[in-house]
Amino acid sequence: MPEAELREAVAPPEAAGTRADRFLAGALEGLSRSRVKALIEAGLASRDGATLTDPAESVRAGARYAIRIPPAVAAAPTPQAIPLAILFEDRDLIVIDKPAGLVVHPAPGNQDGTLVNAVLAHAGEELSGIGGEARPGIVHRLDKDTSGVMVVAKTERAHTALSAAFASRDLDREYLALAWGLPAASAGQVEAPIGRHPTDRKRMAVVARGGKPALTSWRLERGYGAAASLLRCRLATGRTHQIRVHLAHIGHPIVGDPVYLRRTPAAARLLPEGLRDALLAFPRQALHAESLGFRHPVTGQALSFRAPPPPDMAALLARLEATVPGR
Repeated sequence: MPEAELREAVAPPEAAGTRADRFLAGALEGLSRSRVKALIEAGLASRDGATLTDPAESVRAGARYAIRIPPAVAAAPTPQAIPLAILFEDRDLIVIDKPAGLVVHPAPGNQDGTLVNAVLAHAGEELSGIGGEARPGIVHRLDKDTSGVMVVAKTERAHTALSAAFASRDLDREYLALAWGLPAASAGQVEAPIGRHPTDRKRMAVVARGGKPALTSWRLERGYGAAASLLRCRLATGRTHQIRVHLAHIGHPIVGDPVYLRRTPAAARLLPEGLRDALLAFPRQALHAESLGFRHPVTGQALSFRAPPPPDMAALLARLEATVPGR
């Protein structure tokens, strides 16, 4: 697979105070300001080795700026026969229970074998071009290793209406998250802006400046002593990794999270050794989109879909239930 192209520029004294995206667009031939802005927001730019998170940041004279430009990908994904767990389908949309491990749409590093490839094979040419060549039909997404309910549009009319519903949060979504520790309250909210981590472009973080507003509500579904909790989460905004970032921010990172669980939690010591090892070895974030409710984009009918946690997460919950006193 082709590697990303690295482009660099050192800011001269006269560039000081200029917006970073404006400076880089002028200094790097062939890149528009909008393209530079998108690359910065994707965490692909840096200043003196630190991730650049804000396109409007003022340029510092003498600083070395760099941008990684991902290799070009095929404009139109190809159909691939990948099994789908279909919960509902009509001429306008399809609702699926996405398994953990399935990427939603082609992107650098995952150019095929995605949900889009699978839906194209299932729905045929009727889906082609809906919502854009690279992401036909996609109106929202789940992280690769997050499982659960997703809807895909099959017509342009459905895509437009569903996209608007997700943008305005005119729908009902609930997630189940198995988190470390037991919150002090039975319910709460996390309202904290989320942006790119200042030094690690692959991570998001709660940031003091340059982030986007984010609000997550949570409720304690089940506590397992003081060691772990099953939390029911709802999103008022839809930021990248929002639940994962917010729960880690309040000291209750999700079990198995490879990005936001940075060290062994103190709560792990409260579990019997075998069960503790099972939670610490869980190979993905224990996060599941359990339910999705919305109005049909054409008929207006209220629709609601649920999917139980997949076998790996269900087995972990059953083991906790059988071993640890709960509340």
